[in-house]
Amino acid sequence: MLSNIRFFALGGLGENGKNMYVVEVDNSLFILDAGIKYPSSELYGVDEIIPDYKVLVHAKDRIKGIFLSHAHEDHISAIPHLINELNVPIYASNFTMQMVKDLLSDEAFDLEKYTLNVVSQNSIIKFGNVRVSFFNTTHSIPESLGIAIHTIEGSIVYTSDFTFDQSGDLRYQTDFKKINTLAEKPVLALLTESLGSRLVLNGGVNQALDYKLNSIFANATGRIIISLFSSDLRKIQHAINISLKHHKRIAIIGRRAQRIVDIAIADGYLDIPKESLINLRYLDEKNKNDDPDIVALVTGNRHEPFFMLQRMCNKNDRLININEGDTIILMTAPVPGTEKMAARTLDVLYRSNADVENIDKRLLTAAHATAEELKMMINFLKPKYIIPTIGEYRHQYGVKQLAMEIGYDENHIIMLDNGDVFNYKEGDSFISRGDINVGEILIDGTAVGDVNDFVMKDRELLAEDGALLIVSHVNPKTKTILGDIEIVSKGFVYVKESEQLLAHIKEIFIEVSKKHLAGKYINWNEYKRDVRNETSRYIYEEIRRRPITIPVIISTDV
Repeated sequence: MLSNIRFFALGGLGENGKNMYVVEVDNSLFILDAGIKYPSSELYGVDEIIPDYKVLVHAKDRIKGIFLSHAHEDHISAIPHLINELNVPIYASNFTMQMVKDLLSDEAFDLEKYTLNVVSQNSIIKFGNVRVSFFNTTHSIPESLGIAIHTIEGSIVYTSDFTFDQSGDLRYQTDFKKINTLAEKPVLALLTESLGSRLVLNGGVNQALDYKLNSIFANATGRIIISLFSSDLRKIQHAINISLKHHKRIAIIGRRAQRIVDIAIADGYLDIPKESLINLRYLDEKNKNDDPDIVALVTGNRHEPFFMLQRMCNKNDRLININEGDTIILMTAPVPGTEKMAARTLDVLYRSNADVENIDKRLLTAAHATAEELKMMINFLKPKYIIPTIGEYRHQYGVKQLAMEIGYDENHIIMLDNGDVFNYKEGDSFISRGDINVGEILIDGTAVGDVNDFVMKDRELLAEDGALLIVSHVNPKTKTILGDIEIVSKGFVYVKESEQLLAHIKEIFIEVSKKHLAGKYINWNEYKRDVRNETSRYIYEEIRRRPITIPVIISTDV
């Protein structure tokens, strides 16, 4: 009996981050990754964005598991937000699972309540007539896995992020034998990453990076400070190796980084001789932490390395103050939403008179498959269909162009948006556009779903036009206003310079109050609404601004 197969994404298509893909085989659902996306600057106060997974809650009994490819935030960090409603088994490599447990422990989850299964590339998990297997891939973080879902119709292979870089540590190497084994049987669909599809590199990136870093180290006369993303363990090891080669002592700065590093050292994925690893003490009159043999790795997620460097330049850090004679190496190419902060950090660094080395982004992009590597993966597996995932539309389109270059028919390259469904049954395929309700859940703090479009609109208005509070005491028995009407302006106008405007707002309040206090009963909601509407109308007519207007009318019998 042939299987009915569907594939759709709740996030990760047409965007950078928030990766969450679903493969449905007959009635069984297999979830591939569950990541976050970081917000752009216009999303005021939002910490992170996760896929709207609510569509899966009613189908929870059909979900066989969440299968995680690697430990980067855009692939695993939605787990703490959705695991209470989607308490289904999670499958991941040992290192990735350690990071998941760290995330859950950080949010005070009881790990005993969840099914957390560690797998390796030798694991084969059976679910009826479906099997799930894994293969090692090369990425910037240890124990990255490709995932294959084997069905009667052929296998569906999800590469996640990968490269074929052969110059890295053996513990990061792709298992080509496993990929060839997959290719021996029909591959129905290849879900390949897209982020590097427009990169045409001639190889030798790591060698060029080595040469650049060695040159900087050789010419540095004082302390060296390197910014790195805490999840990019290959580059952290790269920096450590070069530091050791130049006989430096190494300090790692960053709360989150310390935990990742501890796990990586325990599992043997970071090699740092104990005698070379130092802890910096707090700055004081005697201790300056400025010995010329120190290399400080300033690490964190997203904006954190930039923030810490600015703090060090402004002499506000407790461990390091950047001075003339220091060498700063920036190995953190801006991620979406941090471009402005990165540019500002560069400006602040140059004012410090330190020697600033901003590593070319092209030397830092070796973590994603380039055009030639994508073509190699396609040629290895020879899938019937190619579905570009993980990337913005231009990246997905880049994969389409590459596939057509090597002979694929356009009808077998499936371009999807989040919510579109690729259907395959009895040898035929079709796409259902917008078949799944998709969206985003904005995370502000720790709560899920507390920030909706209305909240964001209010924050936008507050940022642009400020707020105006009209505070008054009203006696409902005598139907009179007691005392003065107080007007509080926050981010709207300066009170002392706008006395005429605010005086007229008080008059509007009095006029509206006369109408509402004339009747037998006071409808407080209508009273506040009319004050707000009349005030807003007047302000817009006068100065073309729309502050959030909040009438605070207090019922007082005294």
